[in-house]
Amino acid sequence: MPSSDESTDPAESDASYVTTFDPHAGDGPSERIIDAVAALTNADPLELTPLYEAVDPDALDALFVHSRGRSGLSAASGDPDVDGGIDELWFTYEGFDVGVHSDGEILIQEATQGSSAST
Repeated sequence: MPSSDESTDPAESDASYVTTFDPHAGDGPSERIIDAVAALTNADPLELTPLYEAVDPDALDALFVHSRGRSGLSAASGDPDVDGGIDELWFTYEGFDVGVHSDGEILIQEATQGSSAST
């Protein structure tokens, strides 16, 4: 039971959800995103808006399979990456802001007003 100090209004909650994929095993994030959003909305994955209406799933998976080879080292020289080797992509899907990170973390949170389809 929440204390009297705690808000029970979900709009005041900063809830976020995390799921993962394994970029080192060639695991792409698109299926994990669909499964996680379906679980969060209590929907069958086939009832969701197709992911391709928010982002190209093949391009998303290819982007993060490609970036796994850069995890900390430059592919050409073996030198450390200037940017630290972690890439991310944010987009809005089914009322959630979805952030995919090249380290395998997927952050899902309720969409903020003014969220764009992809950033």
